[in-house]
This record gives sequence, structure tokens and C-alpha cells, in this order.
Amino acid sequence: RVKMIRHLGSSLTDVTYVFDEPTAGLHPHDIQRMNGLLLRLRDKGNTVLVVEHKPEVIAIADHVVDLGPGAGTAGGTVCYEGTLDGLRGSDTVTGRHLDDRSKLKDGVRKATGTLEIRGATANNLRDVDVDIPLGVLAVITGVAGSGKSSLVHGSIPTELGVVSVDQSPIRGSRRSNPATYTGLLEPIRKAFAKANGVKPALFSANSEGACPTCNGAGVIYTDLGMMAGVASTCEDCEGKRFDASVLEYRLGGRDISEVLAMPVSEALEFFAEGEARTPAAHKVLERLADVGLGYLTLGQPLTTLSGGERQRLKLATHMGEKGGVYVLDEPTTGLHLADVEQLLGLLDRLVDSGKSVIVIEHHQAVMAHADWIVDLGPGAGHDGGRIVFEGTPADLVAARSTLTGEHLAQYVGA
Repeated sequence: RVKMIRHLGSSLTDVTYVFDEPTAGLHPHDIQRMNGLLLRLRDKGNTVLVVEHKPEVIAIADHVVDLGPGAGTAGGTVCYEGTLDGLRGSDTVTGRHLDDRSKLKDGVRKATGTLEIRGATANNLRDVDVDIPLGVLAVITGVAGSGKSSLVHGSIPTELGVVSVDQSPIRGSRRSNPATYTGLLEPIRKAFAKANGVKPALFSANSEGACPTCNGAGVIYTDLGMMAGVASTCEDCEGKRFDASVLEYRLGGRDISEVLAMPVSEALEFFAEGEARTPAAHKVLERLADVGLGYLTLGQPLTTLSGGERQRLKLATHMGEKGGVYVLDEPTTGLHLADVEQLLGLLDRLVDSGKSVIVIEHHQAVMAHADWIVDLGPGAGHDGGRIVFEGTPADLVAARSTLTGEHLAQYVGA
């Protein structure tokens, strides 16, 4: 947003601006103001391209391009191009979900306990006392800068077995991929080793099975001194990362590099039955599919993932842990309207399995789905840092006493 303001002040025209999800971290109240900024940039004689999932932003577009139909290998084609009204009438996934509105839940779960925060003063918080119910889906709301992250990340006692999942980059090299990060590679290597009577280390591109030419990287880096280095595909292994002898070993008719090239959805079926049946691998793959990452290939370098994908990958990894309290920071970032439904189902399953889930979120669908809402505000920065509402979504909509309440009421059509 800071960058956006800088360009608004410049006298250049005929410039093309590209925004990648400018609504990340914005409350519905802030989105309307940001839409105004985008329109002002356009009206100065510039071209504005926006990559976005939020219907509020799609609504102000003069021209919409919808990509799909699916994700990963099932995507990559233009499904629709034209006006907003045309998109509504089109049979694309976006068109069908554009006017989706979550309903307020009929009944909310009862809390099994409370998480007490007393005298929180991190950043702009003004000596905040709040009881966050446990055993339910609690959503922390408020305009951008109202103190949500400070309250949750800065004030929740850590001894509770809190699993915090944010969007920060995953530490790891270009060699890290979803299979290594989630621990999925272990059972896969063991299954290959058992089927072929050899040792598991052969099936790791980071140890004995690596292609000797590129050391298992799949690419060879040529350092050009003053210029940026160039990466070219290794000619010996053709980018497969493994030694040719390793690729002769098969499991269920596939070699290890073919398995790592599978998307999660395909691998889920592959490891479910037959010779390749591996329950340990299947369990991890199920969690990856649950968080909406069915399109990622198992061997895709982690450095190529977006912030939202990284967060969902962490969530899938942590779901196997014994933590009692899960804290998620804007899990809907980067999610299409159709995927938000899947995320809500996942959060429900976490709560129903006895976990407590605390979500910092601006998306009205998540607010409407909450059992309990804590709204911070009333404004941002210096004007924020106080609790302005605690209660169920239905109470918040009925009271309409805060900005969040206003927008949630409009969203559910109350």
C-alpha cells in the first residue's frame, strides 16, 4: 500500500501497474478505500492490472480475465474474458462463486475452557483483558492495524502447546520441496527400498541417489562473474535429479522421479492401493489435499510457492502434531472463493477433533462461520488497540456497533 501511494503522487501517465492481491491484510472497510486508489491511478491515464480473489475488487473492473479451469496442470487456460456481468453468467468456477455468501451459523459450539489474556500492551494494545474461548473456532477481527496480530502473537501464553501458522517464508534451500518439508519423502523412500531390496538412501536426491553431475540439483549453475548466474538443466539426468541406476527401481510401475513429479491429488490415489499402498504417505497426502494443495507436485521447489501456499503447507504439516491450540494468520490469503469453503471445512474438522482454533481474518465468510468473534478497534494504529466487541457472529450483526459488524451484516444480507 505504501508503494501504491508513492505512484499516485507521480505525474507519469501511460504506465502499466500490476498489483498482486493488494487486498491481503485489508479489512472490508479498507478495501473500499483501496478501490478508490486503484480507480484514481486508472483515471490518470494508466493501465491497472490486478490479480485478485475478492469480489469487492473484481466488481470495479472494466475487463475481467478468468484463468482455469482448475489449478496446477488442470489450469493455465483463459476460461473467460469480458465484462463483470458476462462473468456472472459464464459457467466458470469464478462466475459460479462470485455471488456466494456464507450464512450465519444456526448454532455455535460451546467453549470447553478459556484462554485468559490479561493486561496485554504489545505495540498499540491498551492494557487489554480478554477471554478467548477454547474448543471452538474463535475469529479475531478488526481493521488493518487495529492490533490483531499483536494480541494473538504477542500475548498468548506459549506453554499451552500453541501451533502458530503464519505466511513467513519457509527456511529451506532450492532442494526443499513439499515431500521433504512434510516428511512425506521418508515413507516413500522406505516403500521403494522395500519393494526393490535396496537401502532407502538411494531414493534421496540429496544423498546417495543423486545424479553425480549436478549433485542432485537437476540444474547446473554457471557463475558469470559480474552478471547474474545462469541455471541450465543438467544434461545427464535431464533435470530428474537422480542417478540413472536409481531410476531403474520401480514401485507400482513408477520410478522415484515420476512419483516426485506427481501432483498431490494423483499421488493420493497412487499410494492408496495396490503394490504402492503406503498408509503413512497416504495420511500426509490427505492433509495436503485437505488444505487445498492438491495441485502442487511433490517435488516442486519450496522457493516457488506463494505466501498463501506456504502457510497452507505449514498447516498441513502441523495438523499431524499434538498441539492443542492452533493460531492462523489470514489463512484465506491467495484462496479462490471456491477454496474458502474447503478451508472452512478443514477448520471445522480441526475443532471437532478437540483442537482450539484461533484465526486472525478479514474474510467475511470466515467471520460468519465463527463460533466466537473478538473485534479490535475502533480504528487503526493509535485509534485501535481496544476490544470493541466480544460475542457470536449473530450478536455482532444484530448490534452493528462496529465497522466489522456493519460489513458482516451487509455480507450476510441482514
